[in-house]
Amino acid sequence: MTFPSLHSFIENEFPFHTLLGLKVDHIDEECVRLFIPYKETLIGHAKRSMIHGGVISSLVDICGGFAVWTRCKPEDHIATITLSVDYLRPARAHDLYAEARVRLLGNKVGNAHVVVWSAGTREVHVAEGRGVYNIKRGA
Repeated sequence: MTFPSLHSFIENEFPFHTLLGLKVDHIDEECVRLFIPYKETLIGHAKRSMIHGGVISSLVDICGGFAVWTRCKPEDHIATITLSVDYLRPARAHDLYAEARVRLLGNKVGNAHVVVWSAGTREVHVAEGRGVYNIKRGA
């Protein structure tokens, strides 16, 4: 799978990604950067304008998984084994970005590190995460 087709695959072939409004900002073998455009339905509590932690953890998982997949073949399948997210500060009502890099890639397991920030404050991380992904090699 080429990176342009992977870009389209990420944005258009997963109903949950569509629900979140997930978009690809950058994708190559070194790094995957995704973002979720802000919308009010991402807020966790009506009286506080902070993005729900579940949105953040979903973004970490999706971004980390696709970072691992960029190092695999298109026919391979990726599934999350474990996911850990450290919430560092509130994610304000802005677009939410995540960038993942592969830390380890084996034959059956991949590990990715992910950082998350709000638009306009790339240096100020709202969360960091680590995902471990099972790689089921295709035919």
